Amino acid sequence: MWESKNIETNTIHGGKKSQGEHGPLSTPIYQTSTFVFDDVQQGADRFAGDAQGHIYSRLGNPTVDELEARMAVLEETEAAAAFGSGMGAVSAAVFGLLKAGDHLITSHRLYGCTFALFNHQLPAFGIEVSFVDLADAQAVRAAIKPNTKVIYGETPINPCLTVIDLDSIAAIGQEHGIITVIDNTFMSPILQRPATHGIDLVLHSATKYLNGHGDVVAGILCGPSALIDHIKMTTRKDMGAVMSPHDAWLVIRGLKTLHLRVQRHCENAQVVAEYLQGHGAIEKVYYPGLPDHPGYRLLGTQMQGAGGVMAFELKCSFEQAVAFINQLKMCKRAVSLGDAETLIQHPASMTHSTYAPEELAEAGISRTLIRLAVGLENAEDIKADLDQALVTIL
Repeated sequence: MWESKNIETNTIHGGKKSQGEHGPLSTPIYQTSTFVFDDVQQGADRFAGDAQGHIYSRLGNPTVDELEARMAVLEETEAAAAFGSGMGAVSAAVFGLLKAGDHLITSHRLYGCTFALFNHQLPAFGIEVSFVDLADAQAVRAAIKPNTKVIYGETPINPCLTVIDLDSIAAIGQEHGIITVIDNTFMSPILQRPATHGIDLVLHSATKYLNGHGDVVAGILCGPSALIDHIKMTTRKDMGAVMSPHDAWLVIRGLKTLHLRVQRHCENAQVVAEYLQGHGAIEKVYYPGLPDHPGYRLLGTQMQGAGGVMAFELKCSFEQAVAFINQLKMCKRAVSLGDAETLIQHPASMTHSTYAPEELAEAGISRTLIRLAVGLENAEDIKADLDQALVTIL
């Protein structure tokens, strides 16, 4: 395998394995559920862990293996595990690390389904959860209990783009022997590599930037071999949120252009954010690439770019906000991000509809907050579409 000090090269070559006698340039898709043993003893040895080799694709598959190797290189971790969805990765991680009587600290702002898992499902299994502002190190320290086992966060946080200082969270975790988990979906390893800041586990919805084409639902978890192997052989194996070989191949394909796509997403998003900040119909723009954003200070150190997602607050009623979204012509009304198309959505009624009204208020998600995932179109066309729709508010 070829590995470079340059991530642009590693998106193409890093973790790529030799493909044997036929030498295909593209990774083969091992579209098989099971693998044949030479004899009973070989099968017994593989099940016992005494011999290398594949058994059954829920336990491992050569195409999926290559994606995992590639992601470990990109995130600069020892190992990685692939899942059938981002939430499959989240669920496998927390249930693999926590048991009844344990305590999880997490952000009071989270992706809606992650929030629902933590707020509704984990307590049903006897796991205690504290929701705090992870950008406030003092609040995180104050929430620690003797049974705290995991600190889980996103940065930037969905949907309001709050940025967490990874060095601070990692230091707290290391000081208290707490495993830290960060969802890196909004940045991708092109812009941010949490493990290099001391974070234990790095998570992705591979549906987003890693794949980049809107045709896969997948998840990735990267980290130390001991933790990854434990999760693979417990919660992934026994709960079954595995990735198919074909989906793994599609994500591998997406990785090859990741650095080019992310660069264009960032360039376009900066142009659009600056345009929105100067528009009379906009109350506030949340984007780390703007100097007035609190996370701007971490550009160039923690983050190598501000990403392609932003949120903005409209100066209007809820009904006008709906009319604005419905008036758009090119921008697509859809959840997700990281696709070629610019996607726009209303968090309070879509991705964060799992929040109760008081929880939305506490998280700063109003009924006039809009999330925009800027795509790869010409930035002037994105601005023009937004401009003609914003007329409905002025």
